[in-house]
Parts: sequence; structure tokens; C-alpha cells
Amino acid sequence: MGQRKLRMGRLVMLATVVMLVAAACNDGDGTTDGTTTGGATTGAGTTGAGTTEPPAEPFRVAVVTPSAPNDLAFSQSIVDGLNALADQYNLEIAVSDSLFVVEDAAAAIRDYASEGYDLVIAHGSQYGGSVQEIAPDFPDVSFAWGTAGDTFGLDNVFAYEAASDQGGYAMGVMAAAMSTSGIIGVVGPIEVGDAKLFVDGFVAGAEAEDPGADVRVTYTGSFSDVALASEAANSFVGAGVDVMTGTAQMVVGAIGVAAETGVPWFGTQANQTELAPEVVVASQVYHWEVVLSQIIEQIQAGTLGGESYRIDLANGGEVIEFNDAYGLAADVKAKGEEAIAGLQDGSIQTGATA
Repeated sequence: MGQRKLRMGRLVMLATVVMLVAAACNDGDGTTDGTTTGGATTGAGTTGAGTTEPPAEPFRVAVVTPSAPNDLAFSQSIVDGLNALADQYNLEIAVSDSLFVVEDAAAAIRDYASEGYDLVIAHGSQYGGSVQEIAPDFPDVSFAWGTAGDTFGLDNVFAYEAASDQGGYAMGVMAAAMSTSGIIGVVGPIEVGDAKLFVDGFVAGAEAEDPGADVRVTYTGSFSDVALASEAANSFVGAGVDVMTGTAQMVVGAIGVAAETGVPWFGTQANQTELAPEVVVASQVYHWEVVLSQIIEQIQAGTLGGESYRIDLANGGEVIEFNDAYGLAADVKAKGEEAIAGLQDGSIQTGATA
């Protein structure tokens, strides 16, 4: 199929996290295909009977991602989620990454299905059409895709999504409380899925805290173009923006600009503190293991699909992780925590829709 490299043995996927982020954001079309069985540490948000013995036979999971598994954003979030469950479910994990070209991703999805994996995950809203086309050809294989809620009426397809607007709202509240210029910048990729939800939620939170806030949103039209994200961030700084956020793997470019100019940054999808510890205030971190554990257990019980799942602040699938090194003002943090509590108990609604 041209886009997948031969497996390189049973690599421990957690090792990819410490690779250089610059390499992670390569827009090339190569893939890295690694496999691991067990060996990972269960992370926060894991559900299920963690004290039971893992099954003797490996549960084989393949995941196709649009960017590198250490991108500190969208792709890393799903790989981290699988690694958090590796010991509990004796997972054998294969990854084909950097498949931002949909046709290449479809080839990888079909290849994994033909190899009889227990679960094939297409991690990208752009892959939905491919899953809809391929899944009927492999009725004994389970597929999952996100972020979306549509199973296409297929009984071997799971869907998953993130209520990213919730974390966006809480961080928007804090951003508005921090801003002195009243001008806040948001770098978005394409106006779909959890990216749109996050942006809309952030804007709603900022305006709830400060109705006069000037929240400027730029969609670059790309999930992976680092240069466009940098350009958008530079434009914001020139316009007087003094707090920024953004979503998708391309935001590494915007974070670089934030670090150079000293503009505070709010992250999402993964903890982005290590990219710029001096400016990252907090990150909304996805813990996909909350829904992945349910999907795996459904498959093991004989249900191959037909259900959709969502992570949010209430079920622990989304967590706001503060950067203690930043030194966030106590009153601003308190506003954020108050918003988080309201979002968890339902007393605050973001009004955002995908």
C-alpha cells in the first residue's frame, strides 16, 4: 500500500512521547508502524476492573492517525489512551501515523481489517467516509472513528467524540480574566468536529467573563500546516492580542510564536506545557481511555459496534491540567475552577454545537 512501513517489532509506544515535537509535526506522508503488547502504565480516567488479570490472548488494536503519535495534540491523545489500557487489556497496539492524505489512511484501515485486528480505529473526522465504505466488507472486525457521533447504522462501527467546548469554555473564562488589552486570539484548523466545538466554547467562555472581549478567530484551513498557524499567531500579536489558544496538531507553530512574544497560551487535546513552559497556562487533556475501555469491553462481550460515546469534564475523559510553573493568579484560577464545576454539574451550558 506504499504508505505503511514494515513493523519494527514490539516497540513501546510510550517512548514516542519524548521525541522532538518538531519531528512530530512533519507534513510528510511517511508512516511509523509500531506494535506493543502490555508494558504501559494505566493513566487517569481509566475505567473497568483494573484489578483483574488481563486476558491471556492479546487484544489487537490498530489506530490510523493524521499526524505523529507524539504531536502533543490530537494524535497523541488517542495513542496515550491506548497505552494507558495496554496492561489492563493485554493490548497489542499498531499505529500508522501521519496519514493526513485520506486515501492513504483508507488503505491502512483496509489493510488492518484484512489482517484480522480486533479493533481498527480511524482517528480523524476526515476518515468517516472511509470507515463507512470499508466496514461492511469486514463484518467480523470492529471499527471506531472520531471525533463524531455517527455509526452510519452499521453494527460493527463505534463512534466517539469529545465535548471539547467544555474545556474551551473554562479556559476562555480564564483568558478573558487575564487579558489586559481585551483582545484574545484563537487559531483554529478547519471548522469541524471537536476543533469547532473547542473554538466556539472558548469564545463563549471569554464573552461570559467579559462581554466586551474582542475574541478573534482565524481558521487556517489545515490541521497540519504549522507555517499557517505561525502566521495567524503573528498576526494576532501584531493586533494587540495578549492571550491565545488553538487546536489541532498545527498549533505547535502558534505556540512557538506565543513563547517568543511572551503571550500566555491555553492548550487542548494533550498537555502542551513542555512545548513552552513559560507561557502555557493550562491544557484540556483528552483521556480517551474512558471510552476506549468501554468499547473494548463491548467487543469482548460480543458487541462489535452500533454505539457512540463522548468524553467530557464530568466523566473524566477531559481534564484541565494547570501548569504550576506558570504562576497563574489565584483569582483567575478560581474563576476557571468555578466554571469547571458548573460544566460538570450542568449548571453551565456552552451553547456550542458541532
